[in-house]
Amino acid sequence: MIQRTLGRVLARVATQAPVITVTGPRQSGKTTLVKATFPEHDYVSLEDPDARSFAREDPRGFLAHLSGKAILDEVQRVPDLFSYLQTRVDESDVPGEFVLSGSQNFLLLESVSQSLAGRTASLHLFPFSLSELESRTPFPAARLGRSLLAASRTSRFELAELLFTGFYPRIHDKGLEPARWLRDYYHTYVERDVRHIVNVGDLESFSRFVRLCAGRNAQLLNLSSLANDCGIGHSTAVRWLSVLEASFLIVLLRPHHRNFGKRLIRRPKLYFLDTGLLCSLLGIRSAEDLAVHASRGAIFESFVLSEVLKSYYHAGLPPRVHFWRDSTGHEVDLLIDEPEGLVPVEIKSGQTFTRDYLKGIRYWQRLASTESDGTGMPGAVVYGGARSFQRDDVRVYSWACL
Repeated sequence: MIQRTLGRVLARVATQAPVITVTGPRQSGKTTLVKATFPEHDYVSLEDPDARSFAREDPRGFLAHLSGKAILDEVQRVPDLFSYLQTRVDESDVPGEFVLSGSQNFLLLESVSQSLAGRTASLHLFPFSLSELESRTPFPAARLGRSLLAASRTSRFELAELLFTGFYPRIHDKGLEPARWLRDYYHTYVERDVRHIVNVGDLESFSRFVRLCAGRNAQLLNLSSLANDCGIGHSTAVRWLSVLEASFLIVLLRPHHRNFGKRLIRRPKLYFLDTGLLCSLLGIRSAEDLAVHASRGAIFESFVLSEVLKSYYHAGLPPRVHFWRDSTGHEVDLLIDEPEGLVPVEIKSGQTFTRDYLKGIRYWQRLASTESDGTGMPGAVVYGGARSFQRDDVRVYSWACL
């Protein structure tokens, strides 16, 4: 079993909170992780019809039936159970008594916030990170631009093949053909989860909507254009987009508010969180096709953002990431917002570093600095090449460092 970074955090918070909630996309490895971390806990999946019926019809009897501490998987399937869990943990006050997991994030967290507020620690598990696949210590995203600890790091993966395959654990654990598995994964998601989350009368329109979103990956979100191209109403587009975000298929990266007297873009940028699924939705059939595909740069950008988000979430931390863009088109792909200050990060898929990669960073540094030229402010470039090095005050990272 590949060790998950979140496992250490999970074990630690279980000594502090009576309930631990683990959410994430389907097939991200939640069940495997919680069962491996808490082998002495009872395990009950509420996907099982008998267990679900028992929990719905007799919640007190269901909880009394458990021998002690327990893992309740897909617990959002029985929303009424949360009130009884609240009573149970208030009476027992035992750290780590219940571990709740589920893949329908907003259904689960809505129930948690209503009934278990102040009693639970919430963690998010995403598919494998690159560092987990490499079985090494992750390079913390918060140190981008401030450290070159991973300067000599290389990867056993070829970049195009890695992006095409994606990071879902089952593909790597079982050595499955990624194109087929991801296609089946998506169809299962549409046919099963969407019907549970929102009332989608036309699955063909929803499927078209998802593919149109994939075509807009790493772009500013224009909901009106997206709705018009799909032939649906604006409110429907908003609702469907929230489903994709709540199911951990996409993330909406928000712009940073700091404007330096400039007029800023206020719309978020849309990113898919798994590059393999993104390639599948774009109709890319092989790693060789990806290497020359027009969306290669946008897919690489998704990869880097996803690794940054995993670095935060798998450490049990909220992500501190934005982008910055003004109305004249000057842009920084990522801004890492840490107590030490902001660090601009540029993402480039090219394998050869050029000085042009620094243009956005230099422009932002000049605006942000109290000095005239921004000299001395940290910055970072993550690119598709193999070497990591430093250019003046900007640290340049190979993708293999993430």
